[in-house]
Formats: sequence, C-alpha cells, structure tokens
Amino acid sequence: MPQFMIVAHDGSDADAPARRLAARPAHFEGIKDLVAKGNLVCGGARLDDEGRMVGSFAICDFPSRADLDAWLARDAYAKQGVWKRIDVTPIRIAVRDARIMP
Repeated sequence: MPQFMIVAHDGSDADAPARRLAARPAHFEGIKDLVAKGNLVCGGARLDDEGRMVGSFAICDFPSRADLDAWLARDAYAKQGVWKRIDVTPIRIAVRDARIMP
C-alpha cells in the first residue's frame, strides 16, 4: 500500500491558535476510523521553539494518493481553515512498530 508523509502548516495570523483549538475535537473524531483501519500510522502537532502548535505531521498508508487527498479534503483542520498549506511526500517506512521492514 502506498505510504505518505504529510506536513501541514497552520496559518500564522493572530486567530490561528483559536481556529486550531476550535477544530481539534472534530479533527480527532474524524481520524478515529483512520487509526482503527491502520491508514494513520502516526501523527501529531508540529511545535515552534516555544512549544506552540503551528501545524501537523502524519505518516499514512492509503490505497492511493486520491484516497489520501479525499481524507485531507474532509478533515476538520482543512475544512475549518486551520491548515493553510499541506505538503505530501510519498515515502517507504523502514522501521515500524519496533521492527525493520523489508
């Protein structure tokens, strides 16, 4: 299954932290199924030097780039304007769950 690294960048305006916090419950609700199915391998917030959340990262397994893009389009952070730019890079995971992958 194709694997991807996502690096998402929040807005830098004064309202960006409040937008993130407001969308956070819906974002977590929306990823539950992806976690259960194994599509979302790991992820979390990107932090600045002061420890403030300024974006997100994720390592994902999806059947196709189109499936990944469909999830990104419906994610609360994307829909509610938290993420202003999303970089997606195809990857191959070499270590997973404390095992070296062939």
